[in-house]
Amino acid sequence: MILTNDLKRGMVIQLDQAPCLVLDVSFQSPSARGGSTLVKTKYRNLLTGQVLEKPFKAGDRVDEADFERRKGQFLYPDAAGGVFMDMESYEQYELGEELFGPLRGYLLEGMEVTMGLFQGQVVSVDPPMSVELEVTETAPSIKNATATAQTKEAVLETGLRLQVPGYLEAGEKIKVDTRDGRFVSRA
Repeated sequence: MILTNDLKRGMVIQLDQAPCLVLDVSFQSPSARGGSTLVKTKYRNLLTGQVLEKPFKAGDRVDEADFERRKGQFLYPDAAGGVFMDMESYEQYELGEELFGPLRGYLLEGMEVTMGLFQGQVVSVDPPMSVELEVTETAPSIKNATATAQTKEAVLETGLRLQVPGYLEAGEKIKVDTRDGRFVSRA
């Protein structure tokens, strides 16, 4: 059991028999009329993906989830989603499209990830913060057009489409931020 006063961003607690990742915690002082301090939490249900908010009274207790983070590796995509391997036990997990779909454009075979396991089942997969991918298609670069920052669409080796600077050409490797899917730099 964890006191609500001790909740921090990134902790995984159990609410309604589901693991929930704490995204934000704020404390609201009691009003002039008295009352107790409120601990407002914003969290993501790791089973459904919903982002919810819930207030607690200061000093309440919440259950810590049976949640474990492990190093994993993306093996290959399949028809239903993707196959991942636990780097410690070498156990393989097949993940459906709901978990794998948002990551599809960022993962190459053999790439390391962080897997979140709840009661022995994978409920979350976190890719590295940035990945290096090769540009396979893009419009030709525009010469002498440096007065404004121009961007163009590029297709990467995973099929991901994003906006890149006008000077990039097909065959170049770039860094992509996996949190928001934007171009970071040349690799």
